[in-house]
Amino acid sequence: MAEQKTNYEFVEVKAGDILAERQAEWLGFTSFLTWSTGATVVILLLLLIFLV
Repeated sequence: MAEQKTNYEFVEVKAGDILAERQAEWLGFTSFLTWSTGATVVILLLLLIFLV
């Protein structure tokens, strides 16, 4: 049978690291939201032009 790891190494996590990670995620999310909203508007405008 495989041996289970019984010792774990814990790394100190600082508040600055967590904050930087969350800010990067937020910037990525807002960028994605901006681009997807723009793409939706373009698709709707193309539908309006070509189907009406």
